[in-house]
Amino acid sequence: MARLRRRFPRRGRGFWFGLAIDLLWPVLVLSSRLRLRGALPERGGVLVASNHLSFADPVSVTAFCLAAGRVPRYLARADLWEMPLVGRVMRSGGHIPVHRGTARVQDSFRDAVRAAEDGECVLFFPEGTFSDDPEHWPRRGKTGIARVALTTGVPVVPLANWGTHRLLPRRGLPRPFRRTPVDLVAGPPVPLDDLVGAPLTAAVLQEATDRIMAAITELLGEIRSQEPDAA
Repeated sequence: MARLRRRFPRRGRGFWFGLAIDLLWPVLVLSSRLRLRGALPERGGVLVASNHLSFADPVSVTAFCLAAGRVPRYLARADLWEMPLVGRVMRSGGHIPVHRGTARVQDSFRDAVRAAEDGECVLFFPEGTFSDDPEHWPRRGKTGIARVALTTGVPVVPLANWGTHRLLPRRGLPRPFRRTPVDLVAGPPVPLDDLVGAPLTAAVLQEATDRIMAAITELLGEIRSQEPDAA
């Protein structure tokens, strides 16, 4: 099990994103038993692909990335930038707005490519939303992360996240005083070298996406000591 760093990296966090981290980290520590395994590349561009279970996921996944020595840059829906306080956090942290259903939707792809090529740690929830599976297995992923990965050639690290759906359920009340176990496990980079340089057809993008989601699902099965639903 990876040991948490005594001091998270501070450079590159920005004031408001850094303040949010400093405020939310004690809450996560007091309300959960955080267990981390795996690692991220210490430097250079990397894409982190995580399953999505709860509104608490950005907090737990940020903690994992910081413990691995990296400051994550999230892709998130653009309307968050319109909120007074949240918008300051998103701008401060250098996160990437996704303009869904508009003419600016390609801006997020361009900005994610630029961040990866600049050596950043870019965080994706490839499902795009919470899993709707009754057993909380990952749903089919969207191809955005595959497009960025195959365009840039940077590694994609799968990250399985489990327990946040009990810490902060989508429905019902949060459970801040139960010290809910929360596991985050990163695996080796997903093998995509044979697809890098190929034309970005729908079939190629879907194959890369399926490999990424399969890697996340396999890690999640290891955490849960269960075989995922074949469907």
